[in-house]
This record gives sequence, C-alpha cells and structure tokens, in this order.
Amino acid sequence: MPRGRKGSAEAPKPGAGGARYYMISVVAKAYGIHPQTLRLYEREGLLKPSRTDGNTRLYSEDDLRQLEVILNLTRDLGVNLAGVEIILNMRRRMEQVQQEVNEFVGWVSQELGRAAQDGWQERLQQALVRLPPTPLARAAQDAPAAPASGASRGAPGESER
Repeated sequence: MPRGRKGSAEAPKPGAGGARYYMISVVAKAYGIHPQTLRLYEREGLLKPSRTDGNTRLYSEDDLRQLEVILNLTRDLGVNLAGVEIILNMRRRMEQVQQEVNEFVGWVSQELGRAAQDGWQERLQQALVRLPPTPLARAAQDAPAAPASGASRGAPGESER
C-alpha cells in the first residue's frame, strides 16, 4: 500500500454535524504560509487544531478565523508572536468581561422590572429611616454647571486667600 494521506484534504470530523475541517496542507496553501508556520503557531499555543485518530491536524472555521487574526497582527501590524499571544489573551479576557457585564445588565434589568412591579416608590416613602441629601448632593443640585477648563481657578501653585 503506498504511503500518503487517505481521503480528501477537506474532511468533516465525525459527529461534528456538518462542520468543515481542513488539513494543514490546504490551510497552508490557502493562506500562503508554510505548514511549519502552522505547526509553530500550534506549539506556541496560538492555534489549537483538532486531531484525527491518525493524529492529522484538522483546522475548523474558528481556527481559520483565529489564523486570520494572527496573520493580520504579524504581517500587517508587525507584532511578534509574544505580542500576538498577549493580544489574543486580552481579547479572550475582554470577551469574558463583556459576557459578565451583559449578564449583570440583564440581572439589573430584571430587578428594576421586579421593583417597578412591587411598587418600590411606596416602600421608599414608608422607610423607617429617611436620609436627607448629603451636602455634596445638595451642592451638585444647587450649583450651576462648572466651567470645563480650570480658567476660573488661580495659577498653579497659588493658594486661595
């Protein structure tokens, strides 16, 4: 039996529900890079292609999007691989924080809706302890808008007399 790859260069992963996966040679040719470059990106942890039972790398659509980001950073912006790793980690963290913020905003919206239904204004009026506005809050309500620049203040270093 001759040595070489069996099957096509584009192979669906078993159980993937029609997702498309591409072998390293196809990806390298499509993006104009050497297969060793893809292996380096994997070694550095920038890409994580799935593997077949025969240990062949299979790149998903998500892997290709990640590769495009990596190539944009390295080719177009001149970022080295250490910088790429930092940028990708920051992007991942920003996506996590964005998800947490979205969840928090959803929770706040639910609580505000629930408070509106429960009549929070009435409960506030019946509160046992009422706090008057603080002097700072009163000053903010009573004072006209402050000038945008520090022109009304004295020169730096001058003390008020």
